[in-house]
Amino acid sequence: MQWELITNIILAISIITLAIFAILGLYQWITRKSIKKVDIQLLWMLLPLILMVITYFVFDKLIIVATRPNGSGEPSFPSTHVMVVTTIFFITTIILPKYIKSNALRIALEFMMIIMISLTCVGRIYSNMHTPVDVIAALAFAFVFSEIYFVAIRQSKKQRKTKKLEA
Repeated sequence: MQWELITNIILAISIITLAIFAILGLYQWITRKSIKKVDIQLLWMLLPLILMVITYFVFDKLIIVATRPNGSGEPSFPSTHVMVVTTIFFITTIILPKYIKSNALRIALEFMMIIMISLTCVGRIYSNMHTPVDVIAALAFAFVFSEIYFVAIRQSKKQRKTKKLEA
């Protein structure tokens, strides 16, 4: 089995998922004629993405913690595939209830995302691109980025409710 190909396909699926949300946000901005009227969940997606880019830059260009076990000498810590896929899919599970009202469909999509995250984790190790430590670190970063996203949304919703009550 071509684990590297499988993980690359899953990465592409996660990026396409992100692109769909970006297009939805852009559509809302254009049709609602104000960035303030774009769904808060879509606006705050930028934060974990920025954090991922910074993390990638730091660990790929500034602080090389480990190199790939395949001997290529490329940086491997943390696994970018795992970090990106997991962060995007975690965030997607937070956003899904707003756009998909069917519990059955939402649960099916969440299950598929869990499978894809798992395949990415296993695949990166089996393809000899990463060690388990690289994958675990990427999962930890994804969890932290997703939690920051969740907290930011919650705070923004509280602030919007407070402003509405004051008005």
